[in-house]
Amino acid sequence: MPESIVFVGDGLTQHGRWHEWLPDYEVQNLGVSGDTSDEVITRLESVVRLSPDAVVLQVGANDLGWRRSDEYIVRNIETILVHLRKYLPETRILVQSVIPRERDHAETIRSINRHLWQFAPTQHAQYLDLWPALANSDGELDSAHSDDKLHLNDSGYQAWLSELKPALEQLFDQPPSSRSIPIQHV
Repeated sequence: MPESIVFVGDGLTQHGRWHEWLPDYEVQNLGVSGDTSDEVITRLESVVRLSPDAVVLQVGANDLGWRRSDEYIVRNIETILVHLRKYLPETRILVQSVIPRERDHAETIRSINRHLWQFAPTQHAQYLDLWPALANSDGELDSAHSDDKLHLNDSGYQAWLSELKPALEQLFDQPPSSRSIPIQHV
């Protein structure tokens, strides 16, 4: 029986053809166009009910459109990861970096991604950095991968997939973790 993967996130996730691109897995796509990290938090029970072998999370780009700070976005994604680990202790978790957008968001996104890279291991989650595959040297979403510096075109999804496939293989090569490291927020 193939491993089950639930994709959770915003429209970037929703518009991925994960069933087609990842035929060796049982895929469910819970991406919702326009969702911010706040909306993902409200939908976590639907993820928990599915009890998948793996959760692949990608969220945060829309939060920037609502002018949320890097601290706000990081705190919400940390909340998502802690909740998933608590209620799905045997599930593998892959958190993906916030993808690049317009150049004026580059520093905020870099800050978010640095924090996610550091926090993911505390919840026994893997981190996938999509920045190198999607960003120009100035931190803007590469125009070859997007027509509007926000949504991905076919080339953008292929770049994402080229990073995601090996990350999933590595994720399933690791045993699932059942304990998180509690983080006390002051």
